[in-house]
This record gives sequence, structure tokens and C-alpha cells, in this order.
Amino acid sequence: MRGLAGKRVLISGGSSGIGAATARRFLEEGARVVLTGLDQAEADATVAGLSALGEVHGLAGDVSLEADVDRLVGGAVQELGGLDVLVNNAGTAWREPFLEITPAHWDRIMAVNLRGMFLVAQAVARHLVAQGTGGVILNMSSTNGLGGEADYAHYNASKGGVLLLTRTMAVELGKHRIRVNALCPGYIQTPLNASISAGLDGDFVSGYERDHIPLGRAGLAEEVAAGYAFLASDDAAFIHGTELVIDGGQLAIM
Repeated sequence: MRGLAGKRVLISGGSSGIGAATARRFLEEGARVVLTGLDQAEADATVAGLSALGEVHGLAGDVSLEADVDRLVGGAVQELGGLDVLVNNAGTAWREPFLEITPAHWDRIMAVNLRGMFLVAQAVARHLVAQGTGGVILNMSSTNGLGGEADYAHYNASKGGVLLLTRTMAVELGKHRIRVNALCPGYIQTPLNASISAGLDGDFVSGYERDHIPLGRAGLAEEVAAGYAFLASDDAAFIHGTELVIDGGQLAIM
């Protein structure tokens, strides 16, 4: 991709799954990376596995906590000497029927997926404005932000919120030469999705791929990482305030 070499990239939720694949992709493109996760040991292990590709650092913290976000963003700025790209990727999910969702479970999904998205984006945006060099912010939404799925009311609501947050940020930050977009992956092979499907019928995944995804398979973390890389690159220089769907045709089915 054009324009990624040397870019200073912060990836929240970068210690596993899509985030780790994205860290790898940006390193392969010549970028410098700070990745974050909840667990320092996991972040350190991911960094160790990627360090041969280029400069990469790992930090731990909870994106739903203001003090942690200030420390993570400040640490990334210190490690890299500034920032150019935020991959705002941290998130969580679990299956739960609407009638059984507790307020505590609702609040935790919102705290990570929407509050955390806002806190990290705002902290990075403030730095980018002060830095005065423009930049790119990419927020992780989902196809669940574009359509409802049973047993995910809290998750669906959080991801729908991310889309409107993204569009409003784009309206306000464009004048600072900060491009803002969102990704909407469909069903992707990740440790989180594996843990969710482990509690379901053994044929759930193959049946879902057959009945809900026209390409007939789940997506790969590397394919979402490619979407992040494209939207951060100069090849996407006039793409702003929208979302990129990466779902194998899932949303095309009625």
C-alpha cells in the first residue's frame, strides 16, 4: 500500500486475533507499531512473535478506563515520537438472549465497545490536532452494526453506535486533515469467535458458513487486516466518514 512506510501506528486490541494480524500487516508495510491488550504477558508474547518484522512495542490496559487510555496513548506517543494512524480495534462480545441480558452485562459491552472506542479515538484525535500533521483513525464496527442478530442486542447496539460515532468524528475532524472510517467485518475466524461457537452445536460454524455467507467460508483475520491497511494508506486518501464491509457477501442475503 502507498504511504504506510514509516507511519506511526497505535493498534488497540492488538495482542490477538484481528489486532495481531493487523500489527503484522502494518509491520510488513514498513510501519512502526504499538499494540495494546488487556494482558501484558499476551501483549509481550505477540510483540516477541512480530519483532523480526520491524519496530513493535506492547502495552497493557483497559480501554474503558480513562486513566488507562491516557497512559496507553501517552506511551505510544513516547515510544514512536508521535502518531499517524489509530487502529481502534479493541472489543468484546458474547451471546445472550435479549430477555436475559443483565444491566451489568449491557454496561460492560458498552464500556469496552463504545465508551472505549470513544475514549481512545478522542485521546488520539486530540494528539493529532495538536501535532498538526493530519492522520487516520479507523474504528472497528461490525456487520452487527448494520443489521440485528439474535442473542447479541448489547453487541449490536454498541457496534451501531460506533458507526454514528465514526461519521460524526469525520464531520468534525476532516478540517484537521484527519480521515475517519470504520470497518464492518462479518463472521471472522478469531479466538473470540471460536470461544463463542465452542458452546454451540458442533455443526454451527459449518452451517453458518453454508447458509449465511455466499463465499461459503468464514473470513480470516488477515483479510480484515488488509482492510485496515488499505483505509490507512494513501490509496484511500479520499475515503472519509464511511464503513468498509468485509463479510464474504453475508449482508447480501435476505
